[in-house]
Amino acid sequence: MRDFHLPGRSTVYATGGMAATSHPLSTLAALDVLRRGGNAVDAAIAACAVQCVVEPQSTGIGGDCFALYAPPGGGVIGINGSGWAPAAVTVERLRAAGLRDAIPATSPHAVTVPGAVAAWEALQKAYGRLDLGAVLEPAIRYARDGFPVLPRVGSDWERAQDRLRASEAARAFYLPGDRPPAVGDVIRLPRLAHTLEAIAKGGAEAFYRGEPAAAMVETLCGFGGLHREEDFAEYAPEWVQPIHTTYRGVRVFECPPNGQGFVALLMLNILEGFDLAALDPHGADRFHLEAEATKLAFRDRDALLADPRHAPVPVEELLSKGYAAKLRALIDRERALRDLPPPLLRGVGNTVYVSVVDRDLGACSFINSLYDSFGSGLACPKTGVLFHCRGRAFRLDSAHPNAIGPRRRPMHTIIPGLAFRDGELWACFGVMGADYQPVGHVHLLTNLVDFGMDPQEALDSPRVMAWPKELLVERGVTPPVRAELARRGHEVVETEVPHGGGQCILIDRRRGVLVGGSDPRKDGVALGL
Repeated sequence: MRDFHLPGRSTVYATGGMAATSHPLSTLAALDVLRRGGNAVDAAIAACAVQCVVEPQSTGIGGDCFALYAPPGGGVIGINGSGWAPAAVTVERLRAAGLRDAIPATSPHAVTVPGAVAAWEALQKAYGRLDLGAVLEPAIRYARDGFPVLPRVGSDWERAQDRLRASEAARAFYLPGDRPPAVGDVIRLPRLAHTLEAIAKGGAEAFYRGEPAAAMVETLCGFGGLHREEDFAEYAPEWVQPIHTTYRGVRVFECPPNGQGFVALLMLNILEGFDLAALDPHGADRFHLEAEATKLAFRDRDALLADPRHAPVPVEELLSKGYAAKLRALIDRERALRDLPPPLLRGVGNTVYVSVVDRDLGACSFINSLYDSFGSGLACPKTGVLFHCRGRAFRLDSAHPNAIGPRRRPMHTIIPGLAFRDGELWACFGVMGADYQPVGHVHLLTNLVDFGMDPQEALDSPRVMAWPKELLVERGVTPPVRAELARRGHEVVETEVPHGGGQCILIDRRRGVLVGGSDPRKDGVALGL
């Protein structure tokens, strides 16, 4: 239990359904949908759509999404809503255009076909109870009538204002008076409202075909992109088989590649061999082990993660307990790994996360992203769509499994999570924050499992990130702990922006309650019915 003398927020308890998001209006939209008879899928999509309006630096309909759904009857369903590169794109063509080492975030070549809207519709049609129009109504209302800018949103907006000058449309939509809005200013996005209304009436086809798709392609080609209307019209999300591992008896599910969910599972397998419960949860020993597991798992991510439709990813080998034992043996508890050995296997940012559990104990773990803050900064003037920059994760090396190519999907950082205990759903969780996300999943789960924290305590806990080079620590990591980590060889640097932001809902079946928390690093809240 928290110290009520100190600032903080209480853990939320409810019995009739719960939603946790990074924005209050999003959480309220989810609860309203639950009250109207919708289930966790309907509520998660409604919440995400609202965030595509009111938290525009983090997500949008010009982005991608992944989701895991645990129906009340059991099982886990996964959907991959990540978009593909244009059919005309190749490494050679981009190199001929002057790109060498990387794809810049503001380049049209960083814009893959946005996959979110198609995934929303597919998931809602298959498992929702309401129609898409009802689910999108709150988002349409906020885009049309306006929403106030909240403190974390405003801070991010201020920091990312230069990105919005990448296109005149983005500048016009999101920099009124050529400046970022102040906290409390009311913003309206009528072009986006019109596009959302079209989707509400005509479904995903009203986004991927006809005038909206033509307008988006025209915009991207105007910046030098290789997109064609067929790239949009032929896109479809993919139903996927979730991957999983067990950690101290808890079965943890993630989406498979091209997402980085296996990184979280690999880290859990590595850490399972250490007695974390005997350590100080905020001490140097715990952070050191987490940092070393991060380095080893991310080394494999960067070498192997790609679109499995085009390059095999050895997920089974990566998630074997034997492989984790080999990696664990490389960890020195007193010294940081400085030069990582080569991978033992060979291959042949901004986001919003939404957690919803309904009264029937169906759960939807849902994540939607533009990647960087305000994505590419490229916006379509006719539709109001701000495009993500997920394609910057591709490699410009034709020999790499994650090389950009026709209709390929890039390595993806966004990952939703679910966890089961004794064969029953126990946790619906996620931690956003670009590369940090698998580390956030591991930090959250080990807080819950090893240290017995409740969801709010687990989310409040200070964080570190050990990739790609420095050990970036939050201000909550104390000076003595920083000094000890430095003594062990970590290059300790205080991070400018806190690591990610998460949501978590636990199901306490013994007492018949839902237990939720929302990350204090964002503006959001967990609320229940």
